[in-house]
Amino acid sequence: MDRRAFLKGTTMAGLAAPLLLSQVHQAVAAVSGKSAEALAQDEGFWRSVRGDYRLKPDYINLENGYYCFMPEATLERQVAHLRRVNYEGSYYMRTVRQSNKRLVAEKVGAVVGAPAEEIAVTRNTTESLDLVIGGIDWRTGDEAVMAAQDYGAMQNHFKLVARRYGVVNKVVSVPNHPESDEALVALYANAITDKTRLLMISHMINITGQVLPVRKICDMAHARGVEVLVDGAHAYAHVPFQMAELDCDYYGASLHKWLSAPLGAGLLYVKKEKIPSLWPLLAARDLPDDDIRRLNHTGTDPVHVDLGILDALEYQAALGLPRKAARLHFLQRYWTEQLRGVPGVIVNTPADPARHGGIGNVGLAGWDPQDLAKTLLEEHRIFTVGIDRPGVRGLRITPNLYTTLEELGTFVAVMKRLAA
Repeated sequence: MDRRAFLKGTTMAGLAAPLLLSQVHQAVAAVSGKSAEALAQDEGFWRSVRGDYRLKPDYINLENGYYCFMPEATLERQVAHLRRVNYEGSYYMRTVRQSNKRLVAEKVGAVVGAPAEEIAVTRNTTESLDLVIGGIDWRTGDEAVMAAQDYGAMQNHFKLVARRYGVVNKVVSVPNHPESDEALVALYANAITDKTRLLMISHMINITGQVLPVRKICDMAHARGVEVLVDGAHAYAHVPFQMAELDCDYYGASLHKWLSAPLGAGLLYVKKEKIPSLWPLLAARDLPDDDIRRLNHTGTDPVHVDLGILDALEYQAALGLPRKAARLHFLQRYWTEQLRGVPGVIVNTPADPARHGGIGNVGLAGWDPQDLAKTLLEEHRIFTVGIDRPGVRGLRITPNLYTTLEELGTFVAVMKRLAA
């Protein structure tokens, strides 16, 4: 079913949405001759993008890593989808629900060059990765390898399978400033034995923003017969890549992060040949073993979110992922370069441009991260999040496309004063 067919009926509830979305098309057309790198520093252009968002004036929001809320255009369309599903009720659910979800899988996968047959639409990264961790047919004595800096929810599921099946979890610690790709590969390689079945790595470490050399780690692990599960929560729609370039076995991401899709949207990628070997969490209808849809059956779900994913993809396509990625990268460098080397300031994100995207982490000597975040919010109206994890103590700073250099300049000035 084509897009026009299944979106038919939404326009009466959201007449303003197409007009709002046209603004980004017009803004991009006006700068079509500029490279992504040059456009990243064009404040006039990004102020026009800022106009697509409704921003709360109470604080400077530098905590977009949890949830990148939607531009007004896609928000209005999401409301229209909710009205449509509510209007059609069971008719929608029984006629076009499944075909729409497959179309979403196709479009989501196309961004990273993965076919719909290897993509499941989930609710978030945790659900996606835990479907794999809990779906493997573990045996007593099997080993899994992960990092102390990986997301806690997945580490908790590894602890669960350790209790249930006798799996041995081996935890490494990723340095904030690695010497080289080879050093990172060796870190994981040294933890692998002939009993290791699964290696989990972060594409982009959520607490520091460090980008790992996924392909090199995958090549090493595959050479030793180990499958690789990648946490891509912060990489999808942030750091351009193609799934074939990574050659991982499993990949999970949250679409409500850097794609700015509605809350409760995620993806799971599984290599086609790996699908039959995974057990689903909940039993689906009678589907072939190699049909990825059997892995994420959850019963009745908020299907209007699926349609909102398509709108988020349309907005990103209008803006252009290379332009978006270049801007996020530029914003990170803008504030980190001003704070690196300042006495009392500790930047926990690598300086090498190839090792980061738009996320950074910075702390102050002698400051508890939670106290620092509280001080910034209550005294300086800057909203961040404090991180206190193994090897990482500081604030995670996650600007978004609407963030201005003036706002980052305010943050930098406050940090310098507090450090002094």
